[in-house]
Amino acid sequence: MSPGRATTRPVVVAPPHRPRPRVVIVGSGFGGLNAALGLVGAPVEVTVVDRDNYHGFWPLLYQVATAGLGPDDIAHPVRAIFAGHQNITVRLGLVTSVDVDERHVELDHGELLPYDYLILAVGSSTSDFGIPGVFEHAFPLKSLPEAVRLRNHILTVFERADADRSAIPDGLLTIVLAGGGPTGVEMAGALSELIGTNLALDFRHLDVTSARVVLVEATDHLLGGFSERSQHEALTTLRNKGVEVLLNAPLAKVTEHGVTLADGREITTRTVVWTAGVRANPLADLLPGEKRRNGTVVVLPDLSLPGHPEVFAIGDLAGSVDKRENALPQLAQVAIQGGRHAARAVRSRLAGKATRTFRYHDHGIMATIGRQSAVAELPGGLTLRGSLGWMAWLAVHLVFLVGFRNRLVVLVNWAWNYVTWDRASRVILDDIHRV
Repeated sequence: MSPGRATTRPVVVAPPHRPRPRVVIVGSGFGGLNAALGLVGAPVEVTVVDRDNYHGFWPLLYQVATAGLGPDDIAHPVRAIFAGHQNITVRLGLVTSVDVDERHVELDHGELLPYDYLILAVGSSTSDFGIPGVFEHAFPLKSLPEAVRLRNHILTVFERADADRSAIPDGLLTIVLAGGGPTGVEMAGALSELIGTNLALDFRHLDVTSARVVLVEATDHLLGGFSERSQHEALTTLRNKGVEVLLNAPLAKVTEHGVTLADGREITTRTVVWTAGVRANPLADLLPGEKRRNGTVVVLPDLSLPGHPEVFAIGDLAGSVDKRENALPQLAQVAIQGGRHAARAVRSRLAGKATRTFRYHDHGIMATIGRQSAVAELPGGLTLRGSLGWMAWLAVHLVFLVGFRNRLVVLVNWAWNYVTWDRASRVILDDIHRV
């Protein structure tokens, strides 16, 4: 190189920064959780939004309400689930509006979250079927706070009865369960065991045999969707446990002091547990397009919103159908598979490929009726009942719990309960002095 000669080097111009597509997932239940997990490592930035900071295993809510498990046993922090995944962030907040034209959602504290893809997995809410007094006087069972509130109330009822055994108000120790689906059946069996074993020992000077568990069902059978044999087994088992089962008994009214059935019969009670009706989350009303009778959003075969291929509705929010155009049930498995499908659909769109039709694969249905008693109807016509059904129910619910700690704690709790008949979570967590 000659002295004094300038040295030139090629200038490298960095390509302009292009932000990765933004995916907003509303809801961290079964559907939202699986949608987010399906996008781990994808070339997108995912934000999971939920009003709660935990993922809850709602099929076990009734066990919290009947003191079989504690609230923490069936919940796992959402941030902990995604802690090791760099492209997923979590935001605590309630979505109050969705603008599908401007492509953003608004949270209750005013924050706007823009999106390129939106996955709505907000689940369902309680429906009163138009029956007066349900929202005012009944206890719903759709969330962890509701389960804890119900447990507090039941335990407080017995505390009040024990405090003045000479003047127990009529119906104070009567619990009415409205709805004979899986939740109502499971709740009835668990309540009968809680009262007949644990509370009988806790309140040894109180005649707990005067307590009543009454399950009212509007149709002529329990466990709609199950086989006739399973329905009969559930009915027989509950009645053998002392549960009063009233079939063909739709509710007409709920008041502060009891319920009235459609045929005029009245049951005096201070505790009505509403396990009968669900409808889509109210967020569905903020979305454009057609809705079904239960409020679910009519979606295209790939679960996207008509006219908005970037928006997906899954789980209990979606009015999705099977090959025969029958509405899919509002079950955890539908939400799980829908979440995974939505994640695959987003990946397909990113790759410039067409999305596929959502196909639900039925993994069966099951319900526990109490200690060592359950019904499980599995694909291929395999049906398990009694102890075998109960063991299958235990195994499936342990597998789908999120977090090793939760599985271990629940397993230990169930084993302890099985050996000792002791439901260990009989604590009143707030100041309830009025019943």
